[in-house]
Amino acid sequence: MDNKILARLSTYLPILDWGAKYNREAASRDALAAVIVTIMLIPQSLAYALLAGLPPEMGIYASIAPIILYAVFGTSRALAVGPVAVVSLMTAVAIGNIADQGTPELITAALTLAFLSGLFLLLLGIFRLGFLANFLSHPVIAGFITASGIIIAASQMKHIFGIDAAGNNLYELLAALFNHLGEANWITSAIGAATIGFLFWVREGLAPVLVNMGMKPRLSEIFAKTGPVVAVVATILVAWRFDLNARGVAVVGEVPQGLPSITVPSFSLDLWTSIVGSAILISIIGFVESISVAQTLATKKRQRIDPDQELIGLGTANIGAAFTGGFPVTGGFSRSVVNFDAGAETPAAGAYTAVGLMIAAVFLTPAIYHLPKATLAATIIVAVLSLVDFSILKKTWVYSKADFAAVTATIIVTLAWGVESGVSSGVAISILIHLYKSSRPHIAEVGRIPGTEHFRNVMRHDVTTYDNIFTLRVDESLYFANARYLEDYIYSAMAMRPKLEHVVLMCSAVNDIDMSALESIEAINERLGTVGIKFHLSEVKGPVMDQLKRTAFLEHLSGAVFLSQHEATLQLANGSSTGERSEEYH
Repeated sequence: MDNKILARLSTYLPILDWGAKYNREAASRDALAAVIVTIMLIPQSLAYALLAGLPPEMGIYASIAPIILYAVFGTSRALAVGPVAVVSLMTAVAIGNIADQGTPELITAALTLAFLSGLFLLLLGIFRLGFLANFLSHPVIAGFITASGIIIAASQMKHIFGIDAAGNNLYELLAALFNHLGEANWITSAIGAATIGFLFWVREGLAPVLVNMGMKPRLSEIFAKTGPVVAVVATILVAWRFDLNARGVAVVGEVPQGLPSITVPSFSLDLWTSIVGSAILISIIGFVESISVAQTLATKKRQRIDPDQELIGLGTANIGAAFTGGFPVTGGFSRSVVNFDAGAETPAAGAYTAVGLMIAAVFLTPAIYHLPKATLAATIIVAVLSLVDFSILKKTWVYSKADFAAVTATIIVTLAWGVESGVSSGVAISILIHLYKSSRPHIAEVGRIPGTEHFRNVMRHDVTTYDNIFTLRVDESLYFANARYLEDYIYSAMAMRPKLEHVVLMCSAVNDIDMSALESIEAINERLGTVGIKFHLSEVKGPVMDQLKRTAFLEHLSGAVFLSQHEATLQLANGSSTGERSEEYH
């Protein structure tokens, strides 16, 4: 095959790139990582299916085909795709009002949600629209995940106590728990509390013990992350030995044995209409979480992640989940880190993990019958509490009050009105903050530092200025949202300077001028001209100059366009304003 054709195909099929270099050493590393991740993923998959309100086997099914498809289309060498806590909670909220738990209609809704999420991600990837996820700022994401972690932990307390409690926000959940607390099963509570305590100890205490026993630190950290498997095995044995199901302890029960069958999502317009908004929100949150993990791990090995191709990889993974009995998936942080630390070299590690899960689905599901739901709930609680990070409030308060307001609002809305309202408000707040900041760009009056050709802010440096020259630097591209702000700034400065003869707009940070902004600087030029003040530009970038040359603005400009601010000051201070209409703009 021609190298150019192969290179182009590998852009859309990354497996052709890393697959051509695959060798025995990489295979052995991938296989070891897959064994460790598989052990970790089995209880996680079951737990997140429980969180989504779906049968436990769907958690395993959602971790088979999606991993394989991502290995073909994804660009991350270490990302482990499957169910994650936040997306599982959003799935539960999205389908919870459509059908009753345990019904075929609920399963169909979950399949359709995965299909729509995958379709949306795939379309974004095909049309190279990955940049849209940038409208959800990191502080807002951090606030949403923190609030979601609290809601998830609260939603699982009903399984810890063995009671019925439901709600879409923190208040409803806590009220339901309080009202039914008298119905708690003490055996279930004991299992849940003991499992939570054990899992927290494993996270911090097991690794030092293993190191003292002679195990290497890196390997001990990996084994510490497989603690949930020990909890699962131990509680299954206890529940089986003492027949705890007969004593009111809720267990997983019978799980179908075998590989997932082909499933088909619904193409009902009514169902699509009711969940398409949720599918879009799940896609955005899942992609942002996944790409942040993938880029973090890729940086450590100086590898490259293509965000648009990641959209295609995650899109095909979700579509695969829809046709193999799963629900929405994305890249998980904890298991991706374990995959990376365990030495995964290529996405083939994910494919090997899928094989391990197939084996588990065929041979291990009967053993899950006696697994207490409290154990799975404890696994979820310990996992999501690590996502809760209120330090983001302090960081944003110190650094940016606008970001602090966004984080605080996102946390409050999520806790008070639920995850969908929280993520919707987070997107809206992120966009509003961006528009607010860009509509009020930093504008500085500048002067020359004595003995140099450098111009700096008069408020920060000891500089030379002239009574008849007002030079300002705008540190933002000019567009419809901030053009009027620039006008008002110049007119206010003009009113306070009776000796003013020249206004120079220093454009070193201006990368673009849209039509609205062009009309504004035309208005500035005309208004300044009516009072005898000349309007000049300096340090205009080449692409911006090309734009201006396609209009009549330069013909009507009362002043000149200077190649540098230094040149502008020299000429204007000496009474000249001819300027240099040089073609050497950069």
